[in-house]
Amino acid sequence: MTPHSLAFYVDFVTTGTLLGVGPADSPGHVTKALGSDFAENTFGDRSMCRDYGLAEFYWDRASADHPWSGHHCTLQVHRLAYRDRTLVNDALRARYGRFTPRLRFEKLQRLLVRRGVTLLEIPEVPVNAPHFRTFWQPDSHVAVSVIGTYGEYSTPDNLRVGDVYSIQAPMAAGEVEWRRARVG
Repeated sequence: MTPHSLAFYVDFVTTGTLLGVGPADSPGHVTKALGSDFAENTFGDRSMCRDYGLAEFYWDRASADHPWSGHHCTLQVHRLAYRDRTLVNDALRARYGRFTPRLRFEKLQRLLVRRGVTLLEIPEVPVNAPHFRTFWQPDSHVAVSVIGTYGEYSTPDNLRVGDVYSIQAPMAAGEVEWRRARVG
């Protein structure tokens, strides 16, 4: 279909899932799909993050005796600019092949349009504007963050304007409306 990792990004933006697991899945289910090679950070006994290099999954819970509840998943695409092969999980590489160090938003958007998938630009939170731009896919609730302009903090990791910085799922419709209401 598409070369290298482009199919992976198209799949994630259209479905909000990664190898069949999504942000709401349990830590065990994510481990079953992605393997046990991750760094785990807990913040007290109520929040946890598993970092798989490219992908991070976040959970929270009401207390230590409650089960983990999936909060969100973020693809840290900008990390690939370091050209560290260990950032791409073996399961992802086996399914999608080689990952390029940068993802151009124009290319991703063009492939999505061919599939009939639209991305809507939504207002950026003030602390990130104008350095970043955010695009939202309303069906999958996936948000794509793109480098919007050059600046001291806007071109990290040797990225260029128009490169995808990260992709997150989910971004609820309520947050999109909140952002739109702020810019009025």
